[in-house]
Amino acid sequence: MLHIYRQITSLRRVRPVVIAQKRENADLFPFQEIRIVETPALHFLRRIWFKQIADRPWQTSPAEVRAIERALTESKAQLLHIYFGHIAVLLRPLIRQWQNPSVVSFHGADVLVDMQKPTYRRATKEMLSLVRRVLVRSDSLRQAVIDLGCAPEKIEIQRTGIPLTEFLFRERSIPGKRQWRLLQAGRLIEKKGLKTTLRAFAKFGKEFPGARLTIAGEGPQLEELQALARELQIDGVVDFAGFVSQEELRELFYEAHIFLHPSETGRDGNQEGVPNSMLEAMASGLPVFATWHGGIPEAVENNISGILVNERDYRALADGLIETAKSPARLPVMGRMASESVAKKFSQAEQTRWLEEIYLREIGR
Repeated sequence: MLHIYRQITSLRRVRPVVIAQKRENADLFPFQEIRIVETPALHFLRRIWFKQIADRPWQTSPAEVRAIERALTESKAQLLHIYFGHIAVLLRPLIRQWQNPSVVSFHGADVLVDMQKPTYRRATKEMLSLVRRVLVRSDSLRQAVIDLGCAPEKIEIQRTGIPLTEFLFRERSIPGKRQWRLLQAGRLIEKKGLKTTLRAFAKFGKEFPGARLTIAGEGPQLEELQALARELQIDGVVDFAGFVSQEELRELFYEAHIFLHPSETGRDGNQEGVPNSMLEAMASGLPVFATWHGGIPEAVENNISGILVNERDYRALADGLIETAKSPARLPVMGRMASESVAKKFSQAEQTRWLEEIYLREIGR
């Protein structure tokens, strides 16, 4: 994930070493200090036994634990940072055995998915008791982790860091009636609220028939969303851009007038932390029209840097878009406030400095 790569490569006061099961896209994400611990041949059978026969969360095998411990020893690691709560649950045997501090970071989906299963919830509570420190992306995730049984004093807010120099503020011109450009970017999955986006845009388009919506990203909902666009008779003004590079996404930000991100809680409990693409859009000067969901209200101030509505309420989202488009003079002000909000709370430089402070404190330096 790009935000993790950014975080690791921006560290200066500590030397990060990455341990992974495989490496992909090395040309796009260059990094020297990587140790590969390959998945054992019978890994899938072990997973089936734990999840389908024993009906409990599977965990790393003794052989995998030994391999990871060797990598930690060879790299002279003083602290282990495990990204994502569900990965830390698997690594409980390693956390128990390793003598140095362990830190886990939660990012969103890893807080609530599968927590309705008592065995998984107990395993998560055990993991939280084993680690030294718990990092979360937002205040809403902090409360969710406390609800899982984590001691509040273990938790630190460590927000997503955005490289501000890559998303420089640019004031958007106020478009004419037929020139509105709306954008949403991210994985095409349920929690991103893309059906709400399409339904709201269909209503908005009746007032502003020249408007266009671009949806950038890939995911399992693509065909379903394309079918909904046809059903709503907006397929001619909705562009499904697919995967876009960071450079292409940046250009889409600057071409747009409004960024949409009406996130919703998935049927499996999946929720957002604070969406990265939304923060990047805000940094560039785009006001955000989103929902009261997860950590979004910690970045978007309603009626100041954007508009917030209830989850799945496409009518309220459309009404907010229409009202703003009919009184567009407020748009540049909202865009500037959005950019200032990201600079104040989500600067990569500041968040990296804070993460380094946490690391150094935990290893006693």
